[in-house]
Amino acid sequence: MTEETAQPLVLRRDKGRVAVLSLNRPARLNAVTADLLIALRGELETLAGDERTRAVVLTGSGRGFCAGQDLADRDPRKGGAMPDLAETQRALFHPVVRLLAGLDKPVVAAVNGVAAGAGAGLALACDIVLAGRSAQFALSFAKVGLSADAGVGHRLVRALGPARARALLMLGESIPAGQAADWGLIWRALDDTALLPEAEALAARLAEGPGVAYGLIRRTVAAAEALDFDAYLEAEAELQGAAGRTADYREGVLAFLEKRPPLFEGR
Repeated sequence: MTEETAQPLVLRRDKGRVAVLSLNRPARLNAVTADLLIALRGELETLAGDERTRAVVLTGSGRGFCAGQDLADRDPRKGGAMPDLAETQRALFHPVVRLLAGLDKPVVAAVNGVAAGAGAGLALACDIVLAGRSAQFALSFAKVGLSADAGVGHRLVRALGPARARALLMLGESIPAGQAADWGLIWRALDDTALLPEAEALAARLAEGPGVAYGLIRRTVAAAEALDFDAYLEAEAELQGAAGRTADYREGVLAFLEKRPPLFEGR
């Protein structure tokens, strides 16, 4: 529950076959606490076993997506030892970003306002990232003497290259939504008022699509990032072979030949 409203730390709203998850500490710009990460992990684990839901939207309540770690939880003036951040990453952050990146259904991020630090990591772990034009991806780790967390370094290097990643992290720079889209860090920047409707419409479109193929596409992209060309081609063949054995592929071919929209079942 939130401290301010006694509401859940992550709200879930179902819209057809789409689940909309909202981080819900709006008075703190949805800054991350251990309890919020545990709540988000629980919702994602529930969704992993939810056959009715076929796409997910992740957004933030109020004026921001997520302001990163709530540093009030790390106030050294309170006394005691500072937390072991390596263990915090392994126990709290990494399970969540792995779930976002590996859920068996597509995840669309709708970034409203700031996505700072670990908040940027949560957003960039999603499959397709939309952002309002007022949104900022604030990579401010160095400003508090830190490196990077929640998978941010990996995402930045893969999307932007090491030169930009190093400069952004060392300088603690923010990337406006439009620039993030121009650089290929996110899919699209939209007018703020259009953000959530567009994210929900995109997720609804994905929810009607070939669910198994989406998971295989995610693995194909990961293979392209990690493997040399020959190894990638072998992985591509295996993944395409798996897609070719699905009921959705059969339906897609029939729909094409019969000149009608396909009715995918996600199997």
